[in-house]
This record gives sequence, structure tokens and C-alpha cells, in this order.
Amino acid sequence: MNTLELDLNKRYTFADYLTWADDVRRELFDGFIKLMTPAPVRRHQKLSRKIFLDLANFLEKKSGSCEIYHAPFDVRFPKITKKGNKDVYTVVQPDIVVVCDPEKLDDYGCIGAPDLIVEIVSPSSATRDLKDKFALYEAEGVLEYWIVYPGEDTISVFILENQKYVLRGMYTKEDKLKPTIFEDLEIDLERIFTD
Repeated sequence: MNTLELDLNKRYTFADYLTWADDVRRELFDGFIKLMTPAPVRRHQKLSRKIFLDLANFLEKKSGSCEIYHAPFDVRFPKITKKGNKDVYTVVQPDIVVVCDPEKLDDYGCIGAPDLIVEIVSPSSATRDLKDKFALYEAEGVLEYWIVYPGEDTISVFILENQKYVLRGMYTKEDKLKPTIFEDLEIDLERIFTD
């Protein structure tokens, strides 16, 4: 399939995004295209799978309203309360997303802030994950944001307090991580980070 020639200086909406029929993964930040890196390295995918499975197994047993998704999965942040595709200028594809409000889910993904987002940092995504997405998720009201550092075997957990992210903790391979939104879940990071 041919790659589309899109103007990186033009502002697009989610309605435009839906028409792009090629294999290139993109995100929109305030309407401007940010190209995503090629497929992540194997370790990134392995960590994503392990974290996803721990969260998914927990949610399956809990049988509540929360749902979990992994990339590629579109999370849209509209500037106004209308939910039309032409009103959305920011679309991201986090590595892992947990959404506990079924009203935020539709056939295209999630519209509005998920409850938990996990991003696994790679050298090519570090600035976007640590700066751009951090500020976006904080401003949009994502309750809990995990940043996973595969090279250091650590996870930084940020929780939203008074519309600002507060570092809840830096967790290493020796730790057990308890998500704030699921206090009865404990994730063994030694198992997560052991290859």
C-alpha cells in the first residue's frame, strides 16, 4: 500500500485521520501529525504483553465496568464537549489503556480521559512520552500514568491530584506495584522485567 503524502504543517481532525488508508501509524497533537516509530523492539512488546495480561486478568476476575486495550487503540481528546469527529484534533495511541466509564467507549476507541495509561519508553519516543504526552494526559485528566523504562527495569507512576501529576513512586524490579485505581491488585515487577 502506498504511503500518503500529508502536509505535516497542516492542521487535521479525527475525521481526516479516519480517511488515511495506508499502513503508517500517526498521532495528532492539536491537529498536527506526529509520525509514530516503526514497530517497537521485542522487549518493548514483551513488557507490554506482561503488564497487559496482569491488568486484563485482574479486570476479568473483578468483572466490573473497566475495560483494557493495547496499541493500536485510538484515544481522542476533543477540545469541546461535542463528540463529532470534526471536533477532535488530538488522537494518541498509548501502549496500554484502561477505561472504566463505558460512556467513553465507541467503535473508534475512547473519547475523553482513560483512567490509566501505560507508555513504554523507547529512545525514539522518550520526548513524546515524558514531555508531550505527560502534559496532555495531565491536562485531560487521566487519573494514573505509568512510564515504563525498559533499559532501567523501572516504572514511574504518576497520579492526578488537583489537576496536577504527582509522582507516587519509582518502582524497580524488586518491587510490587499497586495501582491507585485498583488497590486490591499487586503486580510483581520482577516477573514483569525478567526476560
